[in-house]
Amino acid sequence: MTSDNPFGEAPADQLPFRVGQGFDVHRVSEKADRLLVLGGVEFPGEAGLAGHSDADVVAHVCIDALLGAAGLGDIGQMFPDTDPRFEGADSVALLRIAADAVRAAGWNPANIDCAVVLDTPKLAPVKEQMQQNLSTAVGAPVTVKGRRTEGVGSLGRGEGVAAWAVALVAR
Repeated sequence: MTSDNPFGEAPADQLPFRVGQGFDVHRVSEKADRLLVLGGVEFPGEAGLAGHSDADVVAHVCIDALLGAAGLGDIGQMFPDTDPRFEGADSVALLRIAADAVRAAGWNPANIDCAVVLDTPKLAPVKEQMQQNLSTAVGAPVTVKGRRTEGVGSLGRGEGVAAWAVALVAR
């Protein structure tokens, strides 16, 4: 009898790696004093995003991708927006906590790849800093790519920011 599992007879929950994905979108905050934070980088003068924490949509998708890969639920389960401890929280610090939880569950983050959709501000001048902030928190490489909407839809009108991420974890 041959196995359909290319990794031998190991059950799927014992494979040497897993993949998780994350998606998040935040609308622009109505609070004029709300600071925009993406990948742990502050963008003074830009409209901030609405959210319970600092609303760093980039860190949030990285958290969701890691937690999903390790089978640990999602950001809302680990850091509920009903918990006052997380009000205004630094999302990169939350990412570090999530990465530690992934390790405690027997997985090691291998990498995360993230795409951020917005027209402004431009991410290229701070992309390296974003990647460094996120990689340091995770303890593994995190790449960030900016994607423009070319003015299409609500994101093109500057009403919010969306992001996607994929994470690989290994035993």
